Amino acid sequence: MSTFTDFGVPAVLSTALADLGITTPFPIQSATLPDSLAGRDVLGRGRTGSGKTYAFVLPVLARLAASKSQRRPGRPRALILAPTRELATQIDATMAPLAAKLGLRTLTVFGGVGANPQIKGLKAGVDVLVACPGRLDDHLRNGHASLDSIEITVLDEADHMADLGFLPVVRRLMEQTPREGQRMLFSATLDNGVDVLVKRFLHKPVTHSVDSATEAPIEMSHHVLHVRGDDRFPVLVDLLSAPGRSVVFTRTKRRAKVLTRQLVQAGVPAVELHGNLAQNARNRNMAAFSDGSAGTLVATDIAARGIHVDDVALVIHADPPVEHKAYLHRSGRTARAGAAGTVITLMTDDQQAEVRDLTRRAGVRPTTSRTRPGDPLLAELAPGERTFVTPTAAPAPMAEGTGASRTGAPRRGGRGRGPAQPGGAAVPEQAGAGRPRRAGGAGQPRSSQPRSGQARSGQPRSNQPRSGSTPVHSTQSGTGGAAAFSSGTRVGGRRSGR
Repeated sequence: MSTFTDFGVPAVLSTALADLGITTPFPIQSATLPDSLAGRDVLGRGRTGSGKTYAFVLPVLARLAASKSQRRPGRPRALILAPTRELATQIDATMAPLAAKLGLRTLTVFGGVGANPQIKGLKAGVDVLVACPGRLDDHLRNGHASLDSIEITVLDEADHMADLGFLPVVRRLMEQTPREGQRMLFSATLDNGVDVLVKRFLHKPVTHSVDSATEAPIEMSHHVLHVRGDDRFPVLVDLLSAPGRSVVFTRTKRRAKVLTRQLVQAGVPAVELHGNLAQNARNRNMAAFSDGSAGTLVATDIAARGIHVDDVALVIHADPPVEHKAYLHRSGRTARAGAAGTVITLMTDDQQAEVRDLTRRAGVRPTTSRTRPGDPLLAELAPGERTFVTPTAAPAPMAEGTGASRTGAPRRGGRGRGPAQPGGAAVPEQAGAGRPRRAGGAGQPRSSQPRSGQARSGQPRSNQPRSGSTPVHSTQSGTGGAAAFSSGTRVGGRRSGR
């Protein structure tokens, strides 16, 4: 079996990866590393979760370490463009420990936070700049940085940048980088103008396609639960109170906010992620989800492509998405990097035709079952002892609630996490959980055990206990009661902002 060293990755980086438990390259890494390390332009196509981050991080660091150029104030040597703040943060979290081994400095630049620390970081000099296009464009226009010393440029998730309308500013940024520099573009598809970027900025690119974005991974099982409107929320609570990390998708920001509060009140530690949250709130909620203090993330489609958290065992489409590509991108939060996972779509009577069409276009054949609260099927889809945490009346400091179960085990423990590809953020906020309430579940749930989704051999996750406290940072609004969620949203309804 090939190792990173076999593909030309420097020993210091291979050793650093081995210290993280990462020894065997994924297919996208094996395919692209020989060309990217040789300085060729590379076009890598593969679905999210296929291991693209290390596929470009390793050659960027290796080539900078071998370069004779020096770090200079305001002139980064490599540029990685990402469509969302969460993705930029996680790319840097993956790269920074490796960069430190080589004496290289990294910096993230994105909107939603103060500009002054970024300006100071740019002036101090940086080797690798990880940036979202809009904020970087602002810094360049204000004279805080220049791209004339860029040796390597990477566009990550270029198709998502196109979806978000970033292509004009991306083209403007790319035109400011030296034409002779190496360029790599990674994308799930070449839709919506991404092919224009390839033709304009990549010179004779070597193309590698791994894990088609139009197909669901075989490690992913798909289920449609046909439920009555007033059963949607109890079924959801049953699934989410099992051990493991889960992502729940809603169609609108308000529904994500409302559902998060309902889940917390029902004893399921949850945090929200959507476009109405300030960046510091996003960071805290993502940290709570990454470190396990909240086992459920309720998100709009902003998270379908913008976050990478390992060991998500379950993805639930509480609101089925409008289009099949969104279904695949949402579902891609599980079954990542060779692991297995389960995808569940909640469907009411009036959504049957739309969901059938959605899954057909997505190329999946889900198992469809009529379900009520208490159905033993729920314990099969999300196995393990159901546990609940009694919410406090108001958020309390994290130290006030440990969230331990009656047996003393950590709340929603059982699933391993750790230094797999790529990493996550880590800054907890506040706890809204107190003592545990009770254990029990749908039908006859099996004893507490992890769901499917264990790491592939060669790139393991560590086993760190989960905290049971419930960090929640949300916008202010009334919850609207469980009926607000149970009323549902038609698949083909109007899209709201994310």
